Amino acid sequence: MKFKVHMLPNSAWKRSWLQSPRLSESLYSTLLPISTPPQLQELCNIVTSNVGGLDDLELSLNKFRDSLTSSLVTQAIDSSKHEAHTRRLLRFFLWSSKNLSYNLEDKDYNYALQVFAEKKDYTAMDILIGDLKKEGRVMDAQTFGLVAEILVILGKEDEALGIFKNLDKYKCPIDEFTVTAIINALCFRGHAKRAEGVVLHHKDKIIGVMPCIYRSLVYGWSVLRNVKEARRIIQEMKSDGFIPDLICYNTLIRCLCERNLRNNPSGLVPEALNVMMEMRSYKVFPISITYNILLSCLGKTRRVKESCQILESMENSGCAPDWVSYYLVARVLFLSGRFGKGKEIVDQMIGKGLVPNHKFYYSLIGVLCGVERVNHALELFEKMKGSSLGGYGPVYDVLIPKLCRGGDFEKGRELWDEATCMGITLQCSKDVLDPSITKVFKPTRPEKISLVDSSIAKSPQKVRKSGGKMKMRKKSASMKKRKK
Repeated sequence: MKFKVHMLPNSAWKRSWLQSPRLSESLYSTLLPISTPPQLQELCNIVTSNVGGLDDLELSLNKFRDSLTSSLVTQAIDSSKHEAHTRRLLRFFLWSSKNLSYNLEDKDYNYALQVFAEKKDYTAMDILIGDLKKEGRVMDAQTFGLVAEILVILGKEDEALGIFKNLDKYKCPIDEFTVTAIINALCFRGHAKRAEGVVLHHKDKIIGVMPCIYRSLVYGWSVLRNVKEARRIIQEMKSDGFIPDLICYNTLIRCLCERNLRNNPSGLVPEALNVMMEMRSYKVFPISITYNILLSCLGKTRRVKESCQILESMENSGCAPDWVSYYLVARVLFLSGRFGKGKEIVDQMIGKGLVPNHKFYYSLIGVLCGVERVNHALELFEKMKGSSLGGYGPVYDVLIPKLCRGGDFEKGRELWDEATCMGITLQCSKDVLDPSITKVFKPTRPEKISLVDSSIAKSPQKVRKSGGKMKMRKKSASMKKRKK
């Protein structure tokens, strides 16, 4: 993950927070300057050294003779944060704070706190939060947003709420941004009820961003698969004059499908389609992502017929399936043994000019190898090569060992030579091509009898058993008549 070099302007940063359910990107990036000053290089070498413990680190820092400035401290942390252990970074920052005293600015404390939050180091965060409060320093709203998010992720939601309630002690205002930040953080981990409490107490501060707040609350209840509460939030949203957007409805459909996946698989399609009808009544039209949520859950329960019907209904309703839609349907077809139909779906996708990414082929080839249909996997690989996607190495690494362990060393060697000619470096060992080294495993699982065959004819053994049971019933009936 790459982060940005400098802090975003407040307005842009707040907009990004309010438009997203959670803070997904960090504020900083480690981009070393083209020419590193010698004093910065020396500090980085001391901090990132693996020799000695924390006391040895402090002894080495005491020998640093150049002028120490707040900007140099921040640069050293930024340059070594990915290499140095957080405990060494913490000791370095505390040493700098002690030596520079009040020359360290609030922004330096905030930056260090954000680095430790990114690293999810609760102890370091706790120490710096305490120092901020003790020294009467200012906590930026951006810093609070990130700290609240990480604390909730770490299961410390009580502490996140505690900091929020006492933001005045950190000279940080309780405003639209900070209220939204704590609500987003709580909802991201399913603490929707506590988030609603924050909304109730601070509604006057978030009037301008209520659609985003409702969106977060719907997400928070969906994390718990609580369809009833998620629907209640959407109803409240409508009552307040806000039309739920596509994100709200997609979140509700995911919540509904995941609940039905566990408790009522037969209700997956009808209940999801009912929500889509409701969406259309508000001029919010489902897109391929909406349908893919349903297709994903149908695939998990191996509901083949419904998956194919949903794919067909997408085309009929004017919502063009994307490659993910075709992937989800082809996957469930292959897993359930409908290889011919699965190949048709893939051909249909290619015929419509859709170009999938590598995952489409990687996953389906892996599925076919897993169900012992290597020939079908080879055919799919040819289609992949025909699309000129590239990235064939992982497929060769799957197919070559699979072919050789199945006894087809000739085809395995052919693929090896093909990959070598293309300049592809394979991860699998060449020893797999040697029959004296590679153990051949023949599939022992018998072929499954098709449903059509099993409904027409029974095995001779079952016929004999049922015939024997009928004879016994007739014999016992005749014995009863004689006794009478």
